[in-house]
Amino acid sequence: MKQFFAFVRKEFRHVLRDKRTMLILLGMPVAQIVLFGFAISTEIRNIDTALLVPDMGENVRKLSEKFDASDYFSIVTVISDEADIDGLFQRGEADLVIAFSPDFEENMYTSEGSSIRLIADATNTNAASAMTMYASNIIGDYVSGIAASSGMYGVSGVQPNIRMLYNPQMRSAYTFVPGVMGLIIILICAMMTSVSIVREKETGTMELLLVSPTKPIVVIMAKMVPYFVVSMVNYLTILALSVWLLHIPISGSFWALTLLSVIYIVLSLALGQLISTIAKTQVSAMLMSGFMLLVPVLFFSELLFPVDSMPLVFRWFSDLIPARWYVIGVKKIMIEGLPMFYAAREFIILSVMAAVILGVSLMRYKNRM
Repeated sequence: MKQFFAFVRKEFRHVLRDKRTMLILLGMPVAQIVLFGFAISTEIRNIDTALLVPDMGENVRKLSEKFDASDYFSIVTVISDEADIDGLFQRGEADLVIAFSPDFEENMYTSEGSSIRLIADATNTNAASAMTMYASNIIGDYVSGIAASSGMYGVSGVQPNIRMLYNPQMRSAYTFVPGVMGLIIILICAMMTSVSIVREKETGTMELLLVSPTKPIVVIMAKMVPYFVVSMVNYLTILALSVWLLHIPISGSFWALTLLSVIYIVLSLALGQLISTIAKTQVSAMLMSGFMLLVPVLFFSELLFPVDSMPLVFRWFSDLIPARWYVIGVKKIMIEGLPMFYAAREFIILSVMAAVILGVSLMRYKNRM
């Protein structure tokens, strides 16, 4: 029995000695409870909404006020020219456009009823379905209230006409493929690089390389090249399967999409290097890659949950997640078919992130020498 307790004490000392692993193991449940309890919501809120109002009559004004007062909608702009609608979606300024017909007021109390169009960005099928449903409910409630107060129950009121942009068939693959691309690339790149470098640190090979006449940056960049090639093969494989198996066309430029993916792959490899400077063992490297990348990417890249519905602090945090910007860029180029210019923000943000993370990881390697 003494030997048993002696071994138990030894194992406790061994486990507690690795503080980083213990922090991950004990911190992960806390982080997940906080995320699921406060940040994660399947409800769509704060939908960026634009109003097309050719003529501001009384009913248009009251109905617009109802949308603005709702927690589900955030009115970002009011336009009067239908030609401005495409620009709002291309610039990412609106997820939904509520377009009132020019004769909205005149036809409100006729048997035909007035026409109102709900134009939604359907690159996220769940969000598009939810936002059009919310809008239809508000319109229906308003019409019912008007009919009850006026006693005109025979009129049609308002007839919503729903139009889904970019994904009229409402196929869920249009939503999940960009998110899965971002998740697979960052996980594979970071795990491959971090585990490989930590393994060489455990065997002593990395120290021998770093004390050689070769500059550390040359050693690190050379180690990235094979994993970069493997990651590019993964990217092309995912893209081919998406096009040929799932029948999702590349609506925009293939080369713009590939350039965005190259930047994202370099960033992911740099993250793996950074993790390898912190982790001491291969197990801790894998745990850190999973905790630091898998959970944030799943929760904050809009793969599963809408970011706009989260509290403000978590929305700020989501801006630090590279996968979020990659997914947005992929949707703009691959799904919406926009020119590279409209994804300039995503290109710049990912490039800056890649440069910063790569620079920090190289500095940490130099400091360890």
